[in-house]
Amino acid sequence: MIQETRRQVAQAVRAVENKKGEDLAILEMDQNSGAFTDYFVICTGTNPRQIQAITDDVQKSLSEQGVRPTNVEGYNQAEWVLLDYVDFVVHVFSERARHFYDLERLWKSARRRSLADLEKKPAAKVKKAVASKPKKATGTRSAKSKSKAGPRKAASRNPRAIAKKKTGGKKKRKSS
Repeated sequence: MIQETRRQVAQAVRAVENKKGEDLAILEMDQNSGAFTDYFVICTGTNPRQIQAITDDVQKSLSEQGVRPTNVEGYNQAEWVLLDYVDFVVHVFSERARHFYDLERLWKSARRRSLADLEKKPAAKVKKAVASKPKKATGTRSAKSKSKAGPRKAASRNPRAIAKKKTGGKKKRKSS
């Protein structure tokens, strides 16, 4: 799934480059940032016709693979066109709108990627096998039981408890 998304983003980037989109940025969104998608493809067009041409080429390129955007916004105004493909979003801005909204600053926690990064196969994540260690018996009780009966000293650490065990609970008296 992740590799498929990366391939689709790379296809969208090639379509942007094909129509001479300027100042291209690929942002891989940080999972902890609350982002609603995995990637942003951001570029600038010099005029409304070029913005629409970039948008048309991205849609055409991805639709040949059976991928269509779930939503397209701003196409007629051609100031900021947004193509929402769920796993990634393509933003095509006019120069003025790009500077005004400044998405790169807004999503500064995102990692910048290149087309070469997307085309590389991601390294397989290796899970470390954690050997389960047997739990040691301790002389402590759970927090719940501590709150009811108060703290209890471990017999192995209390010298009086050791002495009581040895003598059967009776104190030895010194004879004088």
